[in-house]
Amino acid sequence: MTSVLSVALGGALGASLRFLLVSALMRDGFPVAILFCNVLGSFLMGLLVVLLGHHGLPQLQPFLLAGVLGGFTTFSAFSLETLALIEQGALGQAFLYVAASVLLSLLALTAGLWLARSFA
Repeated sequence: MTSVLSVALGGALGASLRFLLVSALMRDGFPVAILFCNVLGSFLMGLLVVLLGHHGLPQLQPFLLAGVLGGFTTFSAFSLETLALIEQGALGQAFLYVAASVLLSLLALTAGLWLARSFA
């Protein structure tokens, strides 16, 4: 039960951080704010997976990984933003958004893993 509570608290914190960041970065048109959250969250996921493992802190994984970063990154918001672009007839932007989100998030996760492993 404590894992569920830590995920819930972390999720509330992550969602609140995402809300604040999206509010600060929100622009009309291309959904750069959600893209930024997903890329940053992927980088932090890669970094924390290694750091928590190397420092013997697996008990923080539910709070930080599933909770904070799970609430911070937003696949459902990504899907909604993509569909909105498609419905607006901005198929090129929708394709760019999907490709950039997936590729940049994978690169960010890889960079986070690499950075953490280089210091571990």
